[in-house]
Amino acid sequence: MLSAENREILQDIAKASVLNGLQNHQPLMVNIADYPSILQEKKATFVTLNINHNLRGCIGTLSAYRALVDDIAHNAYAAAFSDPRFPAVGQSEFKQLEYHISVLSDTRPMQFDSEDDLLQQIRPGIDGLVLEEDGYRGTFLPSVWEQLPGKEEFLLHLKQKAGLPTSYWSNTLKVSRYTVESF
Repeated sequence: MLSAENREILQDIAKASVLNGLQNHQPLMVNIADYPSILQEKKATFVTLNINHNLRGCIGTLSAYRALVDDIAHNAYAAAFSDPRFPAVGQSEFKQLEYHISVLSDTRPMQFDSEDDLLQQIRPGIDGLVLEEDGYRGTFLPSVWEQLPGKEEFLLHLKQKAGLPTSYWSNTLKVSRYTVESF
């Protein structure tokens, strides 16, 4: 768990990275050594941007491969300027942006022998899921449970997000779960 102070540092980095993007067209470059050791650890994150509680951008990583502070800077920039669902954030929107950060645990593969077995194991409101099959891949953060509270509905929409039909099932389907610390 991150302290309130460390959470505030990450929020400030996300905001500064979006501002740097507006001014310099690139993410904020952070000097990792300037931050507490917990913020230097390699972590996977998502940064979600909202305006008036409506999604404005969301980008993240599922695998931890760079320092937490660096991942936040890059994902905040990408959420503002590279989410293919939205145009780039404009200067007039900057002060309206709400920043939500999710720090992911490591993903853990799930073992199941049927779709019913998988559904029995899913923990609504707790699990984020990654679904993978033959080059198709999609993920939903645990916060998506707020819009899709039923296990079946959650899984159907996740299949769609991955590019698969909602009725799709295969014995080679891979599903991993993770949890998040969100703020």
